Amino acid sequence: MEIALTKLSSKGQIVIPAELREDMKEGDQFLIIKSDNQLILKKATALDKQFKEDLEFAKRTEEAWKRYEKGEFIKMDFDKFTEEMKKW
Repeated sequence: MEIALTKLSSKGQIVIPAELREDMKEGDQFLIIKSDNQLILKKATALDKQFKEDLEFAKRTEEAWKRYEKGEFIKMDFDKFTEEMKKW
């Protein structure tokens, strides 16, 4: 494991120190996950298809949860719900 320090610029950019970007090139894409005070950076080309699908599902779930917290969901009983589902 390699460790280096860097800092955030006034434009919100972070420089990856040269010694840590030996296998990176201009145009490479990266996945950044923020959780509380942690940032996880992973090269997107290293992601498998299942992980990308899981990530997309997680994003949709988070968006739905935010809508729920705003009170944007509709409440209905089970029978009404199944009737609505049959219409789809």
